[in-house]
Amino acid sequence: MILPSVIDVIGDTPMVELSRVCAQQKLNGRIIAKLDYLLPGFSKKDRAAKSIIETARADGTLSPGQTVVELTSGNMGTGLAIVCGILGHPFVAVMSAGNSIERARMMRALGAEVVIVPQAPGSKPGEVSGADLELVDVEAKRITAARNAFRADQFGHSGNPKAHETGTGPEIWAQSEGTVTAFCDFAGSGGTLAGAAEYLNRHGVRCYVVEPAGARALAGEPVSTPDHPIQGGGYAMGDLVHLKDSRLAGHLAVSGKAARDCARLLARTEGIFAGYSAGANLAAAIELLRGPEEGGCVAIVMCDSGLKYLSTDLWE
Repeated sequence: MILPSVIDVIGDTPMVELSRVCAQQKLNGRIIAKLDYLLPGFSKKDRAAKSIIETARADGTLSPGQTVVELTSGNMGTGLAIVCGILGHPFVAVMSAGNSIERARMMRALGAEVVIVPQAPGSKPGEVSGADLELVDVEAKRITAARNAFRADQFGHSGNPKAHETGTGPEIWAQSEGTVTAFCDFAGSGGTLAGAAEYLNRHGVRCYVVEPAGARALAGEPVSTPDHPIQGGGYAMGDLVHLKDSRLAGHLAVSGKAARDCARLLARTEGIFAGYSAGANLAAAIELLRGPEEGGCVAIVMCDSGLKYLSTDLWE
């Protein structure tokens, strides 16, 4: 079948069983991985980008040809660059200097205008903190007002979790043939977890939020180490709008080292070349099978491609 555009490719990604990882780690249970890094923008954020823009065009909050602005670690920006380019909207991506350079280059290649915001004092390159994100948000608001633009607002727009309630969640349930017992996801905007949990909870699937060790704001803990290398999330924000009413079974902590080690394990053992947050999700799934979900089937998302981290310490 020939599709009208690459937007129509977004969704319905394959799932694979991580049987080799489970055998190597001597786990009692299964881990199944949804390969969203195979989407056109190489990340799960393509789903939310499509949903937000299509919803805004349908309800009239986004006019034909109007500029779109959004803050991004690079993944939402890539998805928006693709969707906006095809639908005829100029797109401005506002990104922290702490994010990997590959992301900015990819967005520019897709036609986006990319504005890089310097990091907050004391922040480390490659580690984007909540303070860094606040500076990016200020600049995104300024540009939105100056250009009379539409703000995609991944942290607040209902189209973000809706994409996963109607897509990711049902796909996981159907592809696992109803065998999945738990789902966990590293929280950025919280849209993937909130949307997937909204669907999966109806089927008795226990859903867990994953945060960086030392920055578990969603768990209600004091933030001791807000800096970490897991780009795209873990911003130590305890009040994510999308997760406000979510029914969660628990909170998991993953260190930067564990995320890095598990991303490398995915590449070497399963041939899955994914990024930091995918590694964090695997580390959390392993923890679940060694604890409360022993003997079960844990679903995770391979959030983005390892190609977006070639300039970082993820790959030696």
